[in-house]
Amino acid sequence: MSAGPRVGIRCDAGADSGVGHLVRCVALAEELRSRGARPVFLGAVRDSPWALAQLRERVLPLTPAPEPPAALAALARALRLDAVVLDSYRLPPGTGEELRRHGLPVLAVVDGDPLGQHADLYLDQNLGAERRPFPAGPVLAGARYVLLRDSVRRRARAPRRPDRVPEVLCFFGGTDAAGVAPAWAQALCATGVPFTATVVSPAPFAAGTPITVIPPTDRLPELMAAADLVVTAAGSAIWELLYLSVPTALSWVADNQLIGYDELVGRGVAAGLGRAPGPEAVAVLTRLLSDPAAREEHGRRGGGLVDGRGRERVADALLALIR
Repeated sequence: MSAGPRVGIRCDAGADSGVGHLVRCVALAEELRSRGARPVFLGAVRDSPWALAQLRERVLPLTPAPEPPAALAALARALRLDAVVLDSYRLPPGTGEELRRHGLPVLAVVDGDPLGQHADLYLDQNLGAERRPFPAGPVLAGARYVLLRDSVRRRARAPRRPDRVPEVLCFFGGTDAAGVAPAWAQALCATGVPFTATVVSPAPFAAGTPITVIPPTDRLPELMAAADLVVTAAGSAIWELLYLSVPTALSWVADNQLIGYDELVGRGVAAGLGRAPGPEAVAVLTRLLSDPAAREEHGRRGGGLVDGRGRERVADALLALIR
C-alpha cells in the first residue's frame, strides 16, 4: 500500500501572535491523518508550552520554516510535500505564488483579506463569509467549513441548572496576547451579582474569592461545555463555543476580530461587550449573570450554526487538489 500524501501546514504560534492559527490547523491535521495523509507543521512555536504540547501529544512533526518564499519552496521540495496549507498573517505576500510555481497545490486559510497570497483554494470559516465578496480565487466560505479539534467534536454541553449560581469561564486565546484577562475579571466582580468563575491566564494574578485563575489547559473544551457563560474575544474559539451552544459574551482584542464580532453580535448569537471593560460592558455582564433565560437565548441562536463536519469538507477539497 502506498503512503498517503504529505501535506505541509505553514503556521506559527506564540505569546505575541496567539495560538488560534495553530489550533484550527491541528483540527485539519487530525482529519488529514485519519485519511492516511501525513501532515507536517512548518513554522515556530514561541513562549507557549501549551501550544507546543498540542503538536507533541498528537505526534505532529514541527519543522522550522524559512521566511523567504523561495526558501520555503525549497524546503517543501526537500520534504517531498504534495501540498501546502498557509495560515499566517505574517507571510510575505508572494509565498503562495512561489509554492504554486513549483507545482505545489496551496490552500490559504484567511480571515477576510487574503493579504496578497495567491492560492489554488482559500478557506474563510468566519460566520457570514459566504455572503461577502471574496477578492481572490475559489473559496470555501462560512461556518459550514469550521475546523474543530477531536477534543471538541466528541464533547456535548452539560445540562443547565438555571437555579444555581452561574459558572463563568473567561479566556482570551491560548496566550492572552493582549493581557486583558485581569481587567475582565475585575469587570465580572463589578457586577455585584453572585457567580463563580475560572479565568485562564498564562500570567497568574490575584482576582478575588469567586474567581480561580488557571494557566492554559487542555481541559478548555470540558470547561466550555460546563459553563453557564463564557467571556472571550471573537477569535477562533468562538466556533467551538457555537458548536457546543454555550452562551457567550464577546469582546475583540485585535482589528482582524472586528468583522466576526460585528457579525456574531449583530445576529444575536453572542452578547457584545465592546473592546474594553467599562460601564456598558459591566451592565451587559450583570444582565447575563442575573437572567438565565437571556443568556441561554444567545446559546440557542448559536446552536446549529457549526455542525462539526467542516474539517471533513475542507479535507475533501484539499485532497482533491492533490489528486
